[in-house]
Amino acid sequence: MFCDPQAPWQKGSVENLNKRARRYLPRDAPVAALTNRDMKSICDRLNGTPRKCLGWKTPTEAFREELMKLR
Repeated sequence: MFCDPQAPWQKGSVENLNKRARRYLPRDAPVAALTNRDMKSICDRLNGTPRKCLGWKTPTEAFREELMKLR
């Protein structure tokens, strides 16, 4: 499925993730100036935050559970 340009309501989950990322990375922050360590820290925070849609598990926990099902 493709979304129309300038139609954020068509991609709610992406917009939600963008909003979460903006907590740690302001809009005017130069992304190119971030180090790998900075990016990893932001990713760790995002993946370590419990989500209602995952039954209050973190994305990391939910991903590990799915991986264990494949074994």
